[in-house]
Amino acid sequence: MSELYRDPSRPVEERVEHLLSQMTPEEKSAQIGSLWVYEVLERSAFSTVKADARMKNGIGQITRIGGASSLDPVDSAKVANDIQRYLVNETRLGIPALVHEESCSGYMAKGATLFPQTIGVASTWNSDLTEAMGEVIRTQMKSVGAHQALAPLLDVTRDARWGRVEETFGEDPYLVTQMGLSYVRGLQTNDVRNGVIATGKHFVGYGVSEGGMNWAPPHIAPRELRDVFLQPFEAVVRKGKLGSIMPGYHELDGVPCHASSELLTEVLRKEWGFDGIVVSDYFAIDMLQSYHHLAEGKPGAARTALRTGVDIELPSIDCYGAPLVELIQQSAIDMELVDAAVRRVLTAKFRMGLFENPYVDESRVVEVFDNQEQRRLARTIAQQSMILLKNEGNLLPLSKNVGTVAVIGPNANSVRHLLGDYAYPCHIETLQDMTNTFNTAVPDKIELDVNFVSIISVLEAIRDKVSPETCVLFAEGADTLTGSQEGIDEAVAAAKQADVAILVVGDKAGLIDGCSSGESLDRASLDLPGMQEELVRSVHATGTPVVAVLVNGRPLSINWMNDHVPAILEAWLPGEEGAAAIADVLFGDYNPGGRLPMSFPRSVGQVPVYYNHKPSGGRSHWKGDYVEMSSKPLYPFGYGLSYTEFSYANLVISGSPLTVSDRVTIQVDVTNTGSVAGDEVVQLYVHDPVASLTRPVKELKGFRRVSLATGETKTVTFVLPVSSLGFHDVNLHYVVEPGAFEVMVGSSSEDIRLKGSFEVTGEPTIVVEREYTTEAF
Repeated sequence: MSELYRDPSRPVEERVEHLLSQMTPEEKSAQIGSLWVYEVLERSAFSTVKADARMKNGIGQITRIGGASSLDPVDSAKVANDIQRYLVNETRLGIPALVHEESCSGYMAKGATLFPQTIGVASTWNSDLTEAMGEVIRTQMKSVGAHQALAPLLDVTRDARWGRVEETFGEDPYLVTQMGLSYVRGLQTNDVRNGVIATGKHFVGYGVSEGGMNWAPPHIAPRELRDVFLQPFEAVVRKGKLGSIMPGYHELDGVPCHASSELLTEVLRKEWGFDGIVVSDYFAIDMLQSYHHLAEGKPGAARTALRTGVDIELPSIDCYGAPLVELIQQSAIDMELVDAAVRRVLTAKFRMGLFENPYVDESRVVEVFDNQEQRRLARTIAQQSMILLKNEGNLLPLSKNVGTVAVIGPNANSVRHLLGDYAYPCHIETLQDMTNTFNTAVPDKIELDVNFVSIISVLEAIRDKVSPETCVLFAEGADTLTGSQEGIDEAVAAAKQADVAILVVGDKAGLIDGCSSGESLDRASLDLPGMQEELVRSVHATGTPVVAVLVNGRPLSINWMNDHVPAILEAWLPGEEGAAAIADVLFGDYNPGGRLPMSFPRSVGQVPVYYNHKPSGGRSHWKGDYVEMSSKPLYPFGYGLSYTEFSYANLVISGSPLTVSDRVTIQVDVTNTGSVAGDEVVQLYVHDPVASLTRPVKELKGFRRVSLATGETKTVTFVLPVSSLGFHDVNLHYVVEPGAFEVMVGSSSEDIRLKGSFEVTGEPTIVVEREYTTEAF
């Protein structure tokens, strides 16, 4: 009977209850805590001595075996096996650990594929690619013994000042929802035993903080919270069967998210039926007392978090350790709160099959790391993420036989600057800096390095692309962040000798000083950082034609550049194959088809600026514009140019009149009317012109990226569920109201090509289980 919980033929619930009944308070506490991998390492190898000191009662999770060390994949798998072997054989109950890792732009570990940062993935408007990326991340993580990915970010983001914009899918809840669903499908699969647990974060409203500052409070009304910011989370929980949620560091109306029973219990578990695990953001439980001043001491923080529904403390045992055990021993906490958290952790472990198969095959690791198929996918995503913002006089594509090219800028000859803040080479710097931030230094004996997969710079990619006769000059010109103008004269001299100047400017992403984009690197200005605008102005003044390539993490205000530079390519932070993808676009081997997932403001003073505002928003009444400038964004949501042209015709809307349980079919013919093959992103917007509450001027409800040969026509079909047209009423019930709905189909939120309408009949209807996805083919 004592081994019942080890019997895989028994129901999971029975195994969990049996195991739970045998656990001591110390063992329960251990299961809802975690440890940094380096806490049980000695010179990068597993240490039984350290494990005896830190894991004798077991452990719930191990924090980042690959992402918090310099272990290569094979050694990472070996350490994972050593840890599990210790837990299975050397602890009383033999409970394996869940290993979690970061995966914002790929599995964040040495040797793993470095995909474009998330904002670039969103720019592809290609859900299939997002799922394929998730599949690679899953394959690599599973091979080294990792079980949970701390991604995707489901934050709807409307403030470009915020440093974590680059980690998000942008400003629109529908686009965020579709990309999030695809990412989770790629990670978890239909059977989590074959996948890894995905973690939706940061629950909720993290991306619209006060002043654009990290961890600062957002100001979101209850209805807007549900209609906009909760929507992606709800969809990925209900439809995507998300395995884990991470609350945000911030507060909502005085209640920190890690202390919000309304969010984590009432909405998440009771209303949506979430049955996964809630993990804390790093150090966030302690912050309930040290940062938010909501709880008294670490015991008070532990009690508050458990009452709220936070199951696991990350990244290391703190409040859920000795302070919690003390509460238990003093009968100062309801034991059922502890048991409920432990029960959910054990359920996740049984569901994943950890008790039956805690180990991985170390001999199979190398074959799934950064192979040619994975690099091809990284290149495809990078290519499809490229957004042509401007191409005056068809300056692009450039001829490969151009005489002299001047490649200029701080991001032209740096592979480091092609990566997002949660890429391994960038993030590993943070561990070396953690003493100053969190007083949790990595031991000196853990040798951290930034060796990573093979990457070339934009300069190298251009040299590889042009003819042997082309002369390629290089000048850095300016740093990404500092105010030095020391290199501008050299850049000007190079430009004067060239037939065309390619300026590669933007950000350095990371989490430490010296970076201009990334977590906790919020900006008060959205101009090009440092002296880069002066660099652009100086090179432009030479009279040499200029192509600007933006390698950046957030929308920038580039008014001057837009007015004066003839060609601008948005590349975001494009990952290991990003330089090659940039060169592909610049020299015509790939026709850009990416679209903006977030509006570009004209000035930081416009922020927040987003397309799906209310009728009274988006302009100053009654004049319309600001005194200094237009109230419209510089580049709107969904915008992007191509080397070809597309026409739209024959809008057909069928199925009207409809009821709430119906679907409306919307078809449109799209033709490539230009001289080269290309991709068009067909976008479906809907507007409810008269409702019981004010409704946005338009809302994205479907999209489809289509490839068209010269002269080719394709019919794009959207099957729109009427249940997705609702909103939360005065009582915060999700309702669909009858009436006419306007249909807009176009190439961006502002470039609407065709319009129509359909009718919904009946009475206002409360919808409990709505649909979130418009089928598009």
